[in-house]
Amino acid sequence: MFDIDRWQEIWITITHNKSRSALTAFGVFWGMLMLVLMVGAGNALSEGISSQIQGFATNSAFFAANNTTVAYKGFGKGRSWNMINSDIPIIRERVKELQYISPVLFGGGGTDNNVVRAERSGAYQVKGCYPEYDLIEKSKMLYGRYVNEIDIAEKRKVCVIGERIYEVLFQKGEDPTGSQIRVNGIYFQVIGVARSTSGVSIGGQTAETVVLPFSTMQQAFNQGNIIHFLAATAKPGVAVKVIQNQIEDILKQQHQISPDDKDALFSMNIEEQFKMFNNLGIGIAALIWIVGLGTLLAGAIGVSNIMLVTVRERTKEIGIRRALGATPRNIIGQILSESIVLTMIAGVTGIIVGVGLLRAVGIVLSQSDQFFKDPQISFTMAVSSLVILVIIGTMAGYAPAQRAMMIKPVEAIGEE
Repeated sequence: MFDIDRWQEIWITITHNKSRSALTAFGVFWGMLMLVLMVGAGNALSEGISSQIQGFATNSAFFAANNTTVAYKGFGKGRSWNMINSDIPIIRERVKELQYISPVLFGGGGTDNNVVRAERSGAYQVKGCYPEYDLIEKSKMLYGRYVNEIDIAEKRKVCVIGERIYEVLFQKGEDPTGSQIRVNGIYFQVIGVARSTSGVSIGGQTAETVVLPFSTMQQAFNQGNIIHFLAATAKPGVAVKVIQNQIEDILKQQHQISPDDKDALFSMNIEEQFKMFNNLGIGIAALIWIVGLGTLLAGAIGVSNIMLVTVRERTKEIGIRRALGATPRNIIGQILSESIVLTMIAGVTGIIVGVGLLRAVGIVLSQSDQFFKDPQISFTMAVSSLVILVIIGTMAGYAPAQRAMMIKPVEAIGEE
């Protein structure tokens, strides 16, 4: 039951020496404040990373040709080679776990203004790909559509421009679809405007890239049948490593490259990269909790030491209580209650201040596009913190309570 006299007594004891209580509580306050701020910062970093990769296929792998480094079947090392169009159907046929695949060509991106419309122009990246590429690096269409299979089959001179290119070449609110722009000296019809849905991109930012049908780019810019880059995704439930190994083996077989040549074919497993980021996040979170709890423990030790001093000062009082019939349970309960209340007041204050600071930082960061996003702590974290405070308060009061239990009434009353 709620005993108001008991709680008044606890409050009087805590406030009897305000300076000492305040300094003691500060250790717990600071530890909880640091824990809340660090957890909030960790959550913000995790949220920022998640927002950056959202819209990008994490079950993907990318491939590019490099010079060989091992002599093989009569070919010397240092041989230059390229992936070619005929590799695609072979990979589709042999790799049963494959979901999507798209070859990619790159061009432009120099200092010269290679994308022109009337008097307006700019220097932008040019990329040729299959429609499937939009399922790997997803775009949001602000106008029109993405390239499709008919564009590929008929080698249509059409293009999708990035949002930034649209802002430079067209008036705000103007529908660009159907308009002609010149890309690397050749005219193309704009069929869409794309906005990136992810902070991750391959071969240049979506906002500053012109996308052409892969077959059109090969023909228009005399690229023959070569492929600069290959993007592929695994079916749901299949590890990317499975298709990565198979595609590597097929490409090496098709182009007479030694199976032992590790450098002739560049490949990047996006799934493994993101797993590494996730593991890093878990490690950071664990470190945050270790440091935060360590700081709280240091504060608890401070509370325990002060409570021991307080018990020593109250030896006579405790002795009188024992003589008047107070049970050991009453004495232990009193000391533990004082410790828990002091710890809770300091800790809850730390939580409130920490949440307030995180909220203020979140408001400031919301004004800009940032990697560090929405710092906050969850309700579960807040509840867990309160539980931790109770445990720490109990631990801090245990030793003083045991000390109080050992006080003999006769000896305590006889002390001066």
